[in-house]
Amino acid sequence: MEQDTRLVKGRTILIADDESDIRELLRLFLEREGYRVLEAITGREAWNILQREPVDLAVVDIMMPELDGYQLIARIRENHRLPVIILSAKTGDVDKVTGLGLGADDFISKPFSPIEIVARIKAQLRRYYELKGAEPAQRSETLKTVCGPLMLDHEACVLYKRGEAISLGPLEYKLLRLLMEAPGRIFTKRQIYENVWNEPYLEDSNTVMVQISRLRDKLEDDPREPRFLITIKGLGYKLDPRDVAP
Repeated sequence: MEQDTRLVKGRTILIADDESDIRELLRLFLEREGYRVLEAITGREAWNILQREPVDLAVVDIMMPELDGYQLIARIRENHRLPVIILSAKTGDVDKVTGLGLGADDFISKPFSPIEIVARIKAQLRRYYELKGAEPAQRSETLKTVCGPLMLDHEACVLYKRGEAISLGPLEYKLLRLLMEAPGRIFTKRQIYENVWNEPYLEDSNTVMVQISRLRDKLEDDPREPRFLITIKGLGYKLDPRDVAP
């Protein structure tokens, strides 16, 4: 109970959602726990609140007028360090990866359990404010994948190549993460498609080749002679650790 008191005391939660019923429900449960709650109907209103109020955590809907949730999260990450939880009816993998890739810390689908949201808010507050700096070696291992000069930051969903940041789309991030977490392993088109898109593979689909080509354009020094993302004729693709030395 003492730990919960520390997590609640003085904490302000911003709820940005254009549905009044959701804001009122979350306010009820959060205030019952002792949090101070601020509300915004639009993304722009939420941004204005963040400019003038001390906010410890934001719960953000994706589909909002004036400034949508993705745009709001991008602005938050450029200017603030606070946990952000997406609360949205958009439940597709691309929506989740996009939100997390922009810097959100968690994604909760509508309809939701307010008790679960309160629990996740406490978990994020604990992570950011109570455990900050604890076990840094363990955290760094779980939040990044390194392969030669490539480092994939799983918190920001950003690739660093020899220290230079490279922006990735959600599918590019999922594809590269799959390959980097098993360097040297050959993945067939079917394995890649079913892992990245989470859908049954269609034999005549060129989707994987298109995404490989796009990733090579960002990853390779010369996409025509790839050193990182290698094609194994008749089998599939791999990230070859022998060819990624700095």
